[in-house]
Amino acid sequence: MTKTDNKGITVKKAENFSEWYSQVIQKAKLADIRVGVQGFLVHRPWGFRIMRRVYEYLEEEFEKTEHEPMLFPIAVKEESLMKEEEHAGFSPEVFWVTHAGTRKLEERFALRPTGETQIYPVYSKWFRSYNELPFKAYQSRHTVFRNEMTTRPFLRGREFAFFESHNVFSTHKECLAQIDEDMDILNKVVKDKCKIPFFYFQRPQWDKFKGADNTFTPDTLMPDGKRNQLASTHDLGQNFSKAYDIQITDKKEKQQYAWQTCFGPGIWRIMAAIIGIHGDDNGLILPFDMAPKQIVLIPIFFKEKAEQNKVSKLLNKTKNDLTKKGYRVIIDDSENSPGFKFNHWELFGVPLRIEIGPRELKDNKATIVRRTSRDKTVINIKDLDKSIEKEAKKLDEDITKNAEKYFSDNVRDSNDFKDLKKIMNKNRGFVRVPFCSVDFDGEDCADTLKAETNGGNVCGTLFPKAEKVGPKEKCIICGKKAHHKVYVAKSY
Repeated sequence: MTKTDNKGITVKKAENFSEWYSQVIQKAKLADIRVGVQGFLVHRPWGFRIMRRVYEYLEEEFEKTEHEPMLFPIAVKEESLMKEEEHAGFSPEVFWVTHAGTRKLEERFALRPTGETQIYPVYSKWFRSYNELPFKAYQSRHTVFRNEMTTRPFLRGREFAFFESHNVFSTHKECLAQIDEDMDILNKVVKDKCKIPFFYFQRPQWDKFKGADNTFTPDTLMPDGKRNQLASTHDLGQNFSKAYDIQITDKKEKQQYAWQTCFGPGIWRIMAAIIGIHGDDNGLILPFDMAPKQIVLIPIFFKEKAEQNKVSKLLNKTKNDLTKKGYRVIIDDSENSPGFKFNHWELFGVPLRIEIGPRELKDNKATIVRRTSRDKTVINIKDLDKSIEKEAKKLDEDITKNAEKYFSDNVRDSNDFKDLKKIMNKNRGFVRVPFCSVDFDGEDCADTLKAETNGGNVCGTLFPKAEKVGPKEKCIICGKKAHHKVYVAKSY
């Protein structure tokens, strides 16, 4: 580490979130966009380790719910991509492979934009009877490709990290139960592990996933007040099984089309939320279990060489002891000043800092600092393990409290269209409004809202329990009787 590695964040998060976000990604070494092709990036080690934790959390929860891992190739046949009429809309976003070297291929193929059109033709060969179902499977740690015109690291790209499950059932009732299970997984991973608050929405019919009967999404808010869709889970009904001929024999020995769900937690979007929501003007703030290094040990040296050796010896012993207990620990014994080291590891979001110098050594003490508060607490070395547990718990509580406060402070109500436009221009965030319909006959009102609020979207109704509408409430757009309470926000 040299002093040129870290010049710190030069803007305030609250004043210029876009620039703050870009600087954190660059200076905390999360990703590098300098690959020469727009929309593609390098996941640097520190960022990749954080992102890998999200994958690990998801894989653990999916396997607890009896999902099996699988991995399909990157190539998708053109015939398969076009077979489902609803998915023809993906074509403008698809990257096509047309040549092998200088030789033109007889049949071009696509780089997968998502898994359905690739996986379901194979599913049609796997299942014949209800006895083989349910089949629950996921594929993890792979990427998908879409020709996005506007790109931003961890929010939108042309190649991005992906996770998806694709399940097959004998009945629609099992699909609905799977949607509930997906929601439970999101709560355990996104809310409990990553400390990200969100609303769970049922999307309007005009804004559901292509080919689905219904789509459900967990949506959070970034510090600029824009909605970040963290994942999506879809009740596919029998739409894809009919398109790809996934038929089974039921208990009455009759042929029927299978029922399906698919689920896509947004690895990148979750990563963006961790960076944006938890971070502060000094850089990243990470939940204790997510941090690549959970504890940094920093020596406070004076001039005496003998004291330096004693401090170094204690630090190495402390690191070994903590590592044996399962903590991820690093010693910063570089020649940089203590102040520089403090700022450096705060930028990288290391949850706890432990300082030991000659004074602490003399009194058998250590100074521990929590990333969220930056307050210094002097503790006895023999109590270090208990103190780490205590401070780690406080850190996670701080992160959760701060995130939930920001989220709740940015949810507002409006019953007047002029008032709604003022809120969305000044405050952004979620605005709860009365709305005529989330079926297709409400789409015109949604289009009007989007046009007159410079990009506001109807996110949907709360799920699983939608909020009631008063008998006299009118749609905020058309003035007709309101049948739903919907949440409106500007989006990435």
